[in-house]
Amino acid sequence: MLLLHFMRQRAAAADLARDNAATSKTACRYLHEALDVMAGQAAELPEVVAAALNGGTEHLLQDGTRIDTDRIHDTTANGGSRHDRWCSGRRCHHGGLAQVVTDADGRPLWVSPVEPGRTHDQTAVRIHVLPLLHVAAGHGVPTLADKACIGTGAGIRVPVRRLRGAQLLERSTRGWNSCVNSARAFVEHGVAHLETRWRTLARISSCPWRISAIAATALALSRLENRC
Repeated sequence: MLLLHFMRQRAAAADLARDNAATSKTACRYLHEALDVMAGQAAELPEVVAAALNGGTEHLLQDGTRIDTDRIHDTTANGGSRHDRWCSGRRCHHGGLAQVVTDADGRPLWVSPVEPGRTHDQTAVRIHVLPLLHVAAGHGVPTLADKACIGTGAGIRVPVRRLRGAQLLERSTRGWNSCVNSARAFVEHGVAHLETRWRTLARISSCPWRISAIAATALALSRLENRC
């Protein structure tokens, strides 16, 4: 119940301690122990790819999502300057980047470990997702992704980007983009459902590195709900 209160209501440590007649330190310890246990129940990507191959899945969907966090003081040296690695230049906010893989209907199957918000989407894909997605593509299960994954290799189907200053894309190319984007709409819905169902993903107030365990817990709880 403590874990569900945290995941569904984004309860603070003081509220968890009060509702469970425990000290704040004890409530935090129980919470993180429960997060680690539930995160361990989430499927790993090799299992997801194997199930997709065995089940005759038509295709998989992949998307990246940035999860906001309150923790902002974590700088790293880059040459002669220092940068906050949790600050996303794209969203102008601090957060962590996670990759999500869903089935063709948008049901979340796997969530990657978190990367600092400064990380580019394609870099996170290459680290966590790409090798196994290429294996799936080699067995006839391609993955549909957005334009951030352009250039990641065969088997990753992405829309065609119009070059700056170029004329409109050809009709056949526009048709391909429309087909990919309409199929990818389901992954957007799946990610949105994951983040709205488990409200703690709206903004993480604990250590940003705990986003991995929290997102994996949300995935495991969602899978349990779907089985009921």
